[in-house]
Amino acid sequence: MATRDHAYRYGRYEDGPDPLAPPLDLSEALESVAEDIMAGYSPEQALREYLRRGGRDRTGLDDLSGRIQQRRRELLERHNLGGTLQEVKHLLDEAVLQERGQLARDVTMDDTDRAFRELRLQELPDSPAAAVANLAEYDWQSRDARKTFERIRDLLGREQLEARFQGMKQALENATEEDRAAITEMLRDLNELLDKHARGEDTPEEFERFMAKHGDAFPEQPQSIEELIDALAKRSAAAQRMLNSMTPEQREELMALSQQAFGSPELMEQLARLDSGLQSLRPGEDWSGSEQFEGQEGLGLGDGTGALQDLADLDRLAEQLAGASDRSPLSTIDVDALARHLGEDAAVSARDLAAIERAMRNSDFLRRGADGDLRLSPAAIRRLGRSLLRDAANRLSSRTGQRDTRHAGAAGEQTGASRPWEFGDSEPWDVGRTITNAIVRGAPDLRVAPQPNPDLRVTPQANPDLRVTPQANPDLRVAPKGRIEEPPPEGGFDTVATLPTQQTTRTSQPTKEPPRRTKEQPRRTTGPRIRIEVGDVEVRETEARTRAAVALLVDTSYSMAAEGRWLPMKRTALALHQLVATRFRNDDLQLISFGRLAQQQTVESLTAMPPVHEQGTNLHHALALANRFFRAHPGTQPVLLVVTDGEPTAHLLPGGTPWFNYPPDRETLAATITELDRVGRFGAQTTFFRLGDDPGLAQFLTAMARRVQGTVVAPDPSDLGAAVVGEYLRNRRDR
Repeated sequence: MATRDHAYRYGRYEDGPDPLAPPLDLSEALESVAEDIMAGYSPEQALREYLRRGGRDRTGLDDLSGRIQQRRRELLERHNLGGTLQEVKHLLDEAVLQERGQLARDVTMDDTDRAFRELRLQELPDSPAAAVANLAEYDWQSRDARKTFERIRDLLGREQLEARFQGMKQALENATEEDRAAITEMLRDLNELLDKHARGEDTPEEFERFMAKHGDAFPEQPQSIEELIDALAKRSAAAQRMLNSMTPEQREELMALSQQAFGSPELMEQLARLDSGLQSLRPGEDWSGSEQFEGQEGLGLGDGTGALQDLADLDRLAEQLAGASDRSPLSTIDVDALARHLGEDAAVSARDLAAIERAMRNSDFLRRGADGDLRLSPAAIRRLGRSLLRDAANRLSSRTGQRDTRHAGAAGEQTGASRPWEFGDSEPWDVGRTITNAIVRGAPDLRVAPQPNPDLRVTPQANPDLRVTPQANPDLRVAPKGRIEEPPPEGGFDTVATLPTQQTTRTSQPTKEPPRRTKEQPRRTTGPRIRIEVGDVEVRETEARTRAAVALLVDTSYSMAAEGRWLPMKRTALALHQLVATRFRNDDLQLISFGRLAQQQTVESLTAMPPVHEQGTNLHHALALANRFFRAHPGTQPVLLVVTDGEPTAHLLPGGTPWFNYPPDRETLAATITELDRVGRFGAQTTFFRLGDDPGLAQFLTAMARRVQGTVVAPDPSDLGAAVVGEYLRNRRDR
């Protein structure tokens, strides 16, 4: 049975978004936008900044704009517009040389006639246009010379047509008289159609008849009279700009030569009529511009017009990219033109940026408020908080000699339930649930363990009631202390638990150490091997013994922004908020900002707060708000965390008006200390985080901390988040 042939064509998917494309990753874009928002940009500005800069492996709008300007410079520095004149002069010299050779070889010619012809050729004007006009009626003796001279006229005609109709120069090479007559007829019909359109008398049927008759002259294949006019006007305007870019001498020579095009004055008349009609129909095109070409490579009329069109395209792309960096959507960028001039990689970058912009606006990360402005959504703040908390946890875990050991039961009494482990957990592992999760997850990949380890055992810290003896289960391997003291690496724990082949035994007596295996003894290969990963670990739920009321006071005076501490301050607040909201839900957190005045803040309002150029560090007002917060939460353990980079320079007067003075006066210091003493009477665990190296600030904060038995921490701004989170966790363990 004969098989039927099928033709397949492979190409880019064009019926909408590519169904096989990987999902767009917005993580980098969200983090960059959030960073800029916290630095003081509006969400709209932050999104524009990301699109302008691009990402780690993604070209931004600035890079694309730079490549466009480089491409523009290359065109201007490589070319000049004397190509047609140079080619005409070359053909003219060739024709004269061929004619002189024929005159020298022709022995039958009258000597007087020969001398007259040689004199005429010798006295030709230096101007190519004048020389061509002088030889227009010359009776050529050499057939080769006549053909070469006819090529000049043919070249001029094809160049003039190429300047208006792309591709015409190649199409009319070696054209016959019938071809030239057909071109003249096309121009005549086109001008009549445009005249009717200008008067409003044209019909779609007339356009269709015109395209059916002359459609081969228009590679753009316009679908309407308007599309036809647009294409012709852009090309004609580029030709006019090319003429404007020539020197006056070049322009005069070319206009004189144009009269010799195809040896037909009617051709130039029709072209002049076409240019005039297009200029009246599309006055918005650039008909008066010019460029400065400085290169060595000559361009003819057609190629020069194409170069001017390319320059116009590049200018239009530059405007589109500049508009996209401002307020216009990236969908306005002509991606096809970008690919044509800069390559497909540039088009891919533009499509990716447009997709990111569209996804960010349509996702739940950005929302418009009642005023129409974009804002970070709660989902975006939670996601950003997770990232910042993870960064703070990594910094904490990397501190050599400063790891915080969490003892079993420190968080309260066990409830009997278990839950997945999270960073910051101090509860003991539920070993049974942990190993069961690992077995269920890794069931398809179980394999025989080649080398069991009888020397490791579950320690009392992980489960005070469970002892696993090596004799009972020599193949069980877990983490040496059976608990997490820091965020684990991404790949999971570098520990392996092996399914027991014997029953685990509970005993309160220590067991003897098993005999070591000798070289003669074979390796034990009993029991499939199980890898414990982070997601497998579960801890035993506990009921918190105490709740905490945490007040985080952050300095928002202008010095924080001026010294580069604004962004670390916001990152710190987000990280602490994320930790309290997800891990210690029973605790209450209040964010308080203080500049000349203090304000209670939500995490959303603090994230969006821009830096304000106002003087004043009103710690007195902030402590008063903290005391109000502590009074509203009786029965909780107060925790006060203060982040500042300057001594208090403002306080509230009895009427509620802020008073500012620098350097700090006695009244401000006295009011601040009085409010701090009220915090001390609540029994608040107080920590001051000092930013900067001001000796006066260090002395003042040390004295303040001593009054309430608190502490002072002086972290680097980049390490502020880890310092605050670590201090909060330490205070919880001390309760």
